[in-house]
Amino acid sequence: MLCACSGEQFKFEDAPQSPESLATRDFSASGLSSRTGDWESKFEDVQVDEVESTLKEALSLNYEEARALLGRLEYQRGNFDAALQVFQGIDIKALTPRMTRAIVERTRQRKPRSKGDIIPPSVMSMHSVSLLLEAILLKAKSLEELGHFREAAKECKIILDVVEAALPNGMHEGIAEDCKLQEMFHKALELLPNLWTKAGSLSEAITAYRRALVKPWNLDPLRLASVQKDLAAMLLYGGVETSLPPHLQGLGSTIPNGNIEEAILLLLVLMHKVAYGEIKWDAEIMDHLTFVLSVTGQFELLAGHVEQALPGIYERAERWYLLALCYAAAGQNEVALNLLMKVSGQSEAKHKPRIPALLFGAKLSSQYPKHAHYGITFARNVIDLADRVNEHFKGQAHKFLGVCYGNAARISISDSERALFQKESLTSLNSAALNMKEDPGVMFNLSLENAVQRNLDVAFDNAMAYSNMVTENSGRVWRLLALILSADRRFKDAETILEFALDEAGRLDQLEVLRLRAVLQIAQEGPKQAIETYRILLSLIQAQREPQSNNSENAKSSDSENVAERNMEMTAWQDLATIYTKFGSWSDAEICVNKAKSIEFYSPKSWHTTGLLFEAQSLYKEALVSFSVSLSIEPDYVPSIVSTAAVLIQLGGQSLPIARSFLMNALRLDPTNHDAWINLGWIAKMEGSLQQAADFFQAAYELKMSAPVEAFT
Repeated sequence: MLCACSGEQFKFEDAPQSPESLATRDFSASGLSSRTGDWESKFEDVQVDEVESTLKEALSLNYEEARALLGRLEYQRGNFDAALQVFQGIDIKALTPRMTRAIVERTRQRKPRSKGDIIPPSVMSMHSVSLLLEAILLKAKSLEELGHFREAAKECKIILDVVEAALPNGMHEGIAEDCKLQEMFHKALELLPNLWTKAGSLSEAITAYRRALVKPWNLDPLRLASVQKDLAAMLLYGGVETSLPPHLQGLGSTIPNGNIEEAILLLLVLMHKVAYGEIKWDAEIMDHLTFVLSVTGQFELLAGHVEQALPGIYERAERWYLLALCYAAAGQNEVALNLLMKVSGQSEAKHKPRIPALLFGAKLSSQYPKHAHYGITFARNVIDLADRVNEHFKGQAHKFLGVCYGNAARISISDSERALFQKESLTSLNSAALNMKEDPGVMFNLSLENAVQRNLDVAFDNAMAYSNMVTENSGRVWRLLALILSADRRFKDAETILEFALDEAGRLDQLEVLRLRAVLQIAQEGPKQAIETYRILLSLIQAQREPQSNNSENAKSSDSENVAERNMEMTAWQDLATIYTKFGSWSDAEICVNKAKSIEFYSPKSWHTTGLLFEAQSLYKEALVSFSVSLSIEPDYVPSIVSTAAVLIQLGGQSLPIARSFLMNALRLDPTNHDAWINLGWIAKMEGSLQQAADFFQAAYELKMSAPVEAFT
């Protein structure tokens, strides 16, 4: 047994073994190795001191080395208490300076030596140092097996302290050729953070991981990558914020600021190694990177790493789906939709369909009327493919199908097609409501579609049902309820709803509620009250902006919130310009419209408001130019189409056919636009078609009586 322990290498997974030392080689040569059976029985029967004495005599070992060998034997046999008792007899504290000196002397770069460079005989051999370091390591392992993790970590740390004191700049590559010092040290580097983790000292564990990485310790690529990955995971999920050590903080602005940045840098380094083939693909690294880039909002960077993954890691359709999720989260919904169309394309027809990808395509398509028909296809595919296992997807598919049918109806050219799509929209949404009775989103969309189709009582009931389902009502439901009431000419009730909303709404929703209250006040011929409401709204926006500019912490609000706030401010100036235009205050109207243009110059509504200002001053040519600019920005902007027709009607003569063409285009885009019907009535009257004019005026009156103060969608 002594022979076996002298030549085998120690592994944590199996039985611990030590480096082959000069003393053990002498022992094997003496022929004592043949008496393995005698040693086995002796270790079972005699006391530690007697075995220690025998080892010292047989192997010519000193006291500490004999204890190290005996402790290793006990550890190999699983007698951790006995091993610990043996290791306790080694005075590591007294030996530490000698081991440090031995490592310094024995690991110097080899050069032609003079007589003065001869190593004194009193300096320990590297084999002895390795044997003692192994004893410390096994002592730490014994303590770990016995559940004393903190004590084990302290023992393990001694190895790092000894080697780092001797080699402050790291290990040069030649060390591994002479002894097992590097191997013992590497095992201690890996063991120490695990021990601190088991002891519950996560900050100490992070320090231990960093200690393994800050200097060149000749770790092989796989070991180094493992340490980097474990440190990144600890930084992300450990819940302990630890600052970098002082000697690293002075390296400049490239030092990571906090755990998240440090974890991202480590994971990016690992992904770079994967890309260049230094290490194999590791799904855990990608999982960690996906998590941290998602919580920090760096979705485009994440998409880049998904694209860099080599073929075969992800199936083609899966890669497209993951990329679509990344780009959609980054706000690039058009890119995401193009990728999802590939998932459902002909190239994937022979593969198993991916229902989540199709459902996601339906969801994205439902947000854009121009993609309504794609959404219908996506949703129909989900409904057709959903079996018993995927039955729960059907309700969601019906919801998105209903929304897409509603959007398709609003962009449809044909009246019959529009009526069919509206019917299908309500049918699908009602089906979704039956399958998902507890889903508030279904009730909201059902309310919205009924409101658009002027089923105001049903729309109001659905909106109230949505309000009862959610604990905190969002601004959109308050807005929808107020618009439904305004379409029913119940302006006071709508204002009451908005008063309640102001108390519960968040910051952005509060701004929307204030603007809608001002619009209601305008509809009730209360321009002074509306102007005061807009003043409050603009003051709130300005008050929110000032602390952000002075305080970097508050300036970290999301880009989407900043964009929404700027759009709200621009809309307020546009509405104020419209109020001043109606009451003939040209200079004030011009100031307001210029304020709106300073926020977003290429806004169709700003140029439309400019055209209304010119039209009110009878400057028809200038008005037509402004309306043309508005339509060049957004060709389907209905208010500018109708206003262009109104100006052409004022010009009369040969302009009437052109005006009629504009109005018919406006009604194709928005059949419920009462202003378009009124202007069609004027054209018919001017042409002498009085009955047709009466029909147009009647349609305009009925639509106006059921029109909200602003569009539902």
